[in-house]
Amino acid sequence: MQSFMTAIVNPSKQIPQTTWHRLNPVWEANVQDVEQGVPHERLSPAWQVFLLGDGSPTRHLRLLTGHPTEVDVIDMSSIGDDLDQAPQIVEKIPGPRTRRQVWLKNGGQRLAYAASWWELSHVDEYLQNRSLPIWASLATRRTELYRDVQGLYCGYSEALSKTFNHPGPFWGRHYLFWHHGQPLTLIYEVFSPQLQQYLGKS
Repeated sequence: MQSFMTAIVNPSKQIPQTTWHRLNPVWEANVQDVEQGVPHERLSPAWQVFLLGDGSPTRHLRLLTGHPTEVDVIDMSSIGDDLDQAPQIVEKIPGPRTRRQVWLKNGGQRLAYAASWWELSHVDEYLQNRSLPIWASLATRRTELYRDVQGLYCGYSEALSKTFNHPGPFWGRHYLFWHHGQPLTLIYEVFSPQLQQYLGKS
């Protein structure tokens, strides 16, 4: 039988503490698994379209909820050349880097968390209005992008459990944005199970 899963992670094995909200995964898939798609008994078709498609999550959240997507920026930190315990592919983003963390809200509900890593010299160029969603910021510049989903996770986070008011598990992913053939930013996103009211059970 062909395996679609690259790793079943021991849920008792805790990941190192970070200054951003990384999931402690009980299951994950790498880029090859993502390209093939996940068996429907693992993740429903609707959730796969949402998580593995190349559309904007802030746009999708607006369409699903009927409310504009608002951004609460909770962190903009210069981290130099540190890899920040981010997915290893962060090495493709030249240093020194800036890490940005946000909550995405629709209709007063926090429905997603996102951390992103940028080359320091590009932050002011591409995120002129820090309170706008990344998609909106880049759309105003007519920036042509390719969203390259590199990993998918199902796991837990104590901090996100408190914010989402749900014990988990949570679905998350990370991807690169490419622009003119060069990696522009790495983004790590985790979504609230509240989205099940729009997408059905995951």
